[in-house]
Amino acid sequence: MSENADMKLKLKVWRQKNRQDKGGLETYEAEGISPDSSFLEMLDVLNEKLITEGKEPVAFDHDCREGICGMCSLYINGRAHGPDTAITTCQLHMRTFKDGDTVYIEPWRSAAMPVIKDLIVDRSSFERIQQAGAFVSVNTSGRTVDANALPVPKADADKAFEAATCIGCGACVATCKNSSAMLFVAAKVSQFALLPQGKVEAKDRVLNMVRQMDAEGFGNCTNTGACEVECPKEISLEYIARMNREYLSAAVSEEK
Repeated sequence: MSENADMKLKLKVWRQKNRQDKGGLETYEAEGISPDSSFLEMLDVLNEKLITEGKEPVAFDHDCREGICGMCSLYINGRAHGPDTAITTCQLHMRTFKDGDTVYIEPWRSAAMPVIKDLIVDRSSFERIQQAGAFVSVNTSGRTVDANALPVPKADADKAFEAATCIGCGACVATCKNSSAMLFVAAKVSQFALLPQGKVEAKDRVLNMVRQMDAEGFGNCTNTGACEVECPKEISLEYIARMNREYLSAAVSEEK
């Protein structure tokens, strides 16, 4: 087969009508797939075929298709976002696969992120964790200070921006054997804890966010490291260690 020839694939796709439905894998043939198309474009082609045949299309989540929004949460051939590193599903191209391959496509697997339909999961647990503290609420009305007037060491600024690259896709949860959300929460805690604006509420923030994470039913971190490997933004495990220090300090202060 020439490098640019269209591909034919066998797709094993998870179909599930709703949260109560047991669900299961169904097999489809995808033909005429360009190696240069993205994985989501391939699913678009499949859905066009299903609609033409009078069948219900596969429900999957997506938005920006530029690796920014984090909505394209698919488990592909046993890996979050598919067989590549530092990318989201929408950035995965079909040239990663070979003509005739069988591709397994499933939703995230976590009790805290239940399936809504087919490949779409409910990630509102992440939103509730952020609402618990991932913001700066200090009242500055009438006494605003230009951000550039607050000196921030470059090393701290770089670390804060690195943490802020987390797009909340949930790959860390999907790939963790414990369905832990520690990498996500650690990134959201750290992006504020490292900056002057975030230090005012730092203790309440980490306590509230960790408590909400536990209330949502996410598992504990056992330092396996799979989350770091599959994170499309390559968020480091270092942030989990930082959050643990922040949490311990805040918890001790709260007891006094």
